[in-house]
Amino acid sequence: MTAVAEAAGVSKWYGEVLGLNAFTASFGTGITGLVGPNGAGKSTLFKLLIGQLHANQGTLRLFGENPWNNVPLMRRLGYCPEHNQLYGWLTGQRFVEALLRLDGMSTKKASTAATAALKVVGLSGAAHRPTRTYSRGMRQRAKLAQALAHDPDVLILDEPLSRSDPMARFQILRTISEFAKDGGHVIMSTHVLYEVERITQNIVLIHNGKAIASGDIHAIRALIDEHPHAVRIETSHPRQLAQALARMDHVVSLEVPSEDTLLIRTRKPDAFYKELPGIVADTRLDVRALESPDDSLEAVFRYLVG
Repeated sequence: MTAVAEAAGVSKWYGEVLGLNAFTASFGTGITGLVGPNGAGKSTLFKLLIGQLHANQGTLRLFGENPWNNVPLMRRLGYCPEHNQLYGWLTGQRFVEALLRLDGMSTKKASTAATAALKVVGLSGAAHRPTRTYSRGMRQRAKLAQALAHDPDVLILDEPLSRSDPMARFQILRTISEFAKDGGHVIMSTHVLYEVERITQNIVLIHNGKAIASGDIHAIRALIDEHPHAVRIETSHPRQLAQALARMDHVVSLEVPSEDTLLIRTRKPDAFYKELPGIVADTRLDVRALESPDDSLEAVFRYLVG
């Protein structure tokens, strides 16, 4: 497999804090998932790949080139940061246009490209609304639109599904898949392995700044499936939703830690994610956000590094 990005012994530290620790991995063509818990070093690696940071040690290459201070290379990539720090007073259209104009695109081309990108991510109907009125999922899609708008060769996506609602997750994953089908490459980080498996079989596991496993997703999923998988749901009716989910024979436990949160543990995450949309539709209960805590991954990481 031809490598889109390669890291060999890459280390990055911030004072006495080690962000990456002799990280060595290869990211092939198509879609690769970078999977690890919060603080594992995913964002640090991405900032090195986009040329925002410079490695203290080791060698990093993107399309065979050093990303540091490489403007032509930067124009070949689209970057979606983790945090939703949008300019709330700008509409989705103006937000994407502004970033394209900053990169040197003409006003007319920027307008056309922004419109097309927002359509791809399913935000045409909200393109002229201020981004401060967007839901979390809509903000994630707006960030994805700006990453796509200049027609890059590779997308570097830092937790693109974080705290998104189910509809936004579906749209984001579909957009990523279509981009790859058209010949693009994607490096996508997440702390939830089950989000990645919908769109790729290739993953790299990162823990404490090191790559601890890579390759086919099925072998690593087998390790994770030995442990109960935790899912946190934001809903205004957690107890009613818990009653509906209790019928699943693979659900180990149901907790209501707050008035708008339901925590589920299941032995069969694949079955849970498949059955959940139907139960939500049948009960007509709202689900505002869906995420998986790090518990299951942490168990596997402890196994791998032990």
